[in-house]
Amino acid sequence: MNSIVVVAGILVTLVTGLPVFLQLIKEHPKGLIILFFAEMWERFSYYGMRAILIFYLTQHFLFDPKVANGHYGSYTSLVYLLPLIGGFLADKWLGTRKAVAFGAILLVAGHLAMAVEGKPATQTLTYAGQTYSFQAEGRGGERVAKLVVAGKPYDVSATKAGDFEIKDLPAAAPLPAVLPKGQYQLGVEGRDPTYLNIFWLALSLIIVGVGFLKPNISTIVGQLYPQGDPRRDPGFTLYYYGINLGSFWASILCGLLGIKVGWWAGFGLAGLGMLAGFVVFVLGKPWLLGKGEAPEPKKLKEKVAGPLTREHVIYALSLVGVLGVFFLVQRSAIVGVTLVAGMIGSIGYVLWFMFAKVQKVERERLALALFLIFGAVVFWTLFEQAGSSLNLFAATNVNLNLTSAPVQWFGGAVTFATPAQLSAAAIDPAKTLWIDSSFNAAQTQALNAGWILIFAPVFAALWTFLGRRDKDPNPVVKFGLALLQVGLGFLVLQWGSTFADGAFRMPLFFLVLMYMLHTTGELCMSPVGLSQMTKLSPASMVSFIMAVWFMAVAIAQYVGGFIAGLTAVETVGGQVLDPEAALRTSLQVFNVIGLIAAAIGVLFLIASPFLKKWSHGADEHHAAPTDTATVAD
Repeated sequence: MNSIVVVAGILVTLVTGLPVFLQLIKEHPKGLIILFFAEMWERFSYYGMRAILIFYLTQHFLFDPKVANGHYGSYTSLVYLLPLIGGFLADKWLGTRKAVAFGAILLVAGHLAMAVEGKPATQTLTYAGQTYSFQAEGRGGERVAKLVVAGKPYDVSATKAGDFEIKDLPAAAPLPAVLPKGQYQLGVEGRDPTYLNIFWLALSLIIVGVGFLKPNISTIVGQLYPQGDPRRDPGFTLYYYGINLGSFWASILCGLLGIKVGWWAGFGLAGLGMLAGFVVFVLGKPWLLGKGEAPEPKKLKEKVAGPLTREHVIYALSLVGVLGVFFLVQRSAIVGVTLVAGMIGSIGYVLWFMFAKVQKVERERLALALFLIFGAVVFWTLFEQAGSSLNLFAATNVNLNLTSAPVQWFGGAVTFATPAQLSAAAIDPAKTLWIDSSFNAAQTQALNAGWILIFAPVFAALWTFLGRRDKDPNPVVKFGLALLQVGLGFLVLQWGSTFADGAFRMPLFFLVLMYMLHTTGELCMSPVGLSQMTKLSPASMVSFIMAVWFMAVAIAQYVGGFIAGLTAVETVGGQVLDPEAALRTSLQVFNVIGLIAAAIGVLFLIASPFLKKWSHGADEHHAAPTDTATVAD
């Protein structure tokens, strides 16, 4: 794997990871090591699959980009919604350890099923009653589709007027070289329903698997430490590093194999990663010291349906739930209606509770929680464009080469170049240590996690430094900064477009800068949000407010899929027909959402002096807990 991305990944991991592993081994319970690697591999599997999912939808099954983005949004929204059920079942009956193990099994099955890709669909063009097929090769940004006429493939593109152009077509060909809009039809053949259903089933298994694993493995981390143990917060910091290390390498390696070798290889590697996580978790059970077990083991073993125990029934009903998710994930509109109805009902209940059940302090704390939830929806809607519209944008409108010509070091002993540059310069790769100096689009998904590995300890130290001096920004300010940065990130792409080359591709630097701003924004919001939900909620409503938070994130994922669909342009065989139109359309959308997010961020900053009063000391170290026993007059 002579890729500069892999080399850079190794360097980042060594520099940031050695201090983490030393702390992990020397200062924390052994159980944390098990949970660290189990969650690292789970995130490896999820983000590895996510890195190439949008390309798989648009280039293997040949879904229209707008439809593909809708399916992507439905999938990610359900991934964030199902943990509400998985967490409830673990708390009520299963216990967190069994829930994690069951979720891991579903995830292994789902990811390995993703590797069963089948024969790709074929794009067709119909003109004057005759149908022609496209011949497509390559994946991701390397995708090239050619129209086959009289047994010979021809390159295609769009004219300035938006008509369909077939390049170098002989005059005697059975169709003209330029087909005006409206006089031809694009279609898809060979989208095998068997393999498509395997794909939907795989996504459903992953969604339900994440629902059982995601909320519960983090709970076990907390259970490893006794109350008041000063190692608890540093332990979660190390655990958070493992999450991002997994997603970092997933995007690099699954992106590399998925694009260079085949979809099956990228998805298969993600599945093997999850299998590794499952094995680590099962073998490491003794190190968990009995943590995460069922709250009432006898009740779990009770027979409730003939020979079936309550535990067996839970597993069986969960598999039935997979079939329900199988139905939903294919129907984006139903997912959207369900999410909106659930959110309206939930917020309605919170508003009723605010005015009917509690007094001023609790009421204003809940109002602040709702305000922060609104900010989170806006932030995650934009942030989660990464796996959909930004992934497609990177493939079409970003020059992913780090060098413009071969760069040789040590008298030619080491050469940095793309394969095309190496060939053009007639350099023999056998006579030099050749390092491929290009990204592929899927690997750009590693940028966010890479920045987190670098910046997370910096931000942790910064908040600590400011906190000791009583200058730590209040949560509303941090949310405002997060929104401002995620908005500015999209506006950076407008700046980058002024440096676009003749193929309408901007330099990679601007995408890297955008992800840096998104990451620093994430570090202002992500560690703060969940903590604030627990601090601002009355004791009897903490779980419900947490559910509303996760539902809000799910809605953000769904809305993000809709917004990504607005960036879609015409494709043939999964290749964008007009890169100029793609750049223009994407920037129009990115500019609007960037300006809206930045404006809302500014409003948060302006409102922060007033809104922070609504917390009524909830952020103070000795703030009194809220009490819902007091009913408003």
